[in-house]
Amino acid sequence: GGLAALTKPPTFATVEAERAWLKERLVAAIRIFANEGFDHTVAGHLTVRDPENKHHFWVNPFGLAFRLMTVSDLILVNQEGTVIGGGKEGRRIVNLAGFMIHSAIHKARPEVQAICHSHSTYGKAFSSLGKPLAITTQDSCAFYGDVALLGDFGGVVIEEKESGTIAVALQQKKAIILQNHGLLTVGTTIDSAVAWFIMLEKQCQVQLLADAAGQTIPIDEPQAAFTFKELGHEQAGYFQASPYFQVIEHLQGEEYRK
Repeated sequence: GGLAALTKPPTFATVEAERAWLKERLVAAIRIFANEGFDHTVAGHLTVRDPENKHHFWVNPFGLAFRLMTVSDLILVNQEGTVIGGGKEGRRIVNLAGFMIHSAIHKARPEVQAICHSHSTYGKAFSSLGKPLAITTQDSCAFYGDVALLGDFGGVVIEEKESGTIAVALQQKKAIILQNHGLLTVGTTIDSAVAWFIMLEKQCQVQLLADAAGQTIPIDEPQAAFTFKELGHEQAGYFQASPYFQVIEHLQGEEYRK
């Protein structure tokens, strides 16, 4: 109970119960992305590692609108990007280019349960500058020393080598700015991965606004490091995402659980 219950996911008696909960949580996350306007044509993919087979991943099918996603739409994909389960007839299609990025990161980072990537407006705009995120606000301190920058645009990622480059550039960080492409975040829960994406997208927006207005004042490193310890850990991410999940569950819970 108390704060512990608000900062980490529930525990489950069976792997089936955990899988059911994770799939519901993933669809809620996809609906959150739709609500926030992060969906863009067919781009964007969110993955969750299966709790039983750690080399299998649940992901949204290619071409299905984020705001229409339901649990029964999710497809199960192996590490090579082959669809092996889930989904509906005619819609069992994976965005292979996008999934290969996720697969490489999941392989390199066994503790990562979930990955979020979309072509969100401000992340895309900021990524085109090819510069690192400035630590200029309290919220940005969650990314102090914890957001990578990949400085080369390799085109649509269809080769394992290219997706491996992204995984290497990410290192052990929670987020990466992909130059001329957009943002990607990871988490030990889908909740934290969602929180990091929302916070990073908003900070890209803030930095674009502030830089356009004048010379920004960076936060001193000791204060940034201190604030990072408060805001930048996984339990903090899980907690910070909770209002978004609460709203989706309240407004759309019955709809997306189908």
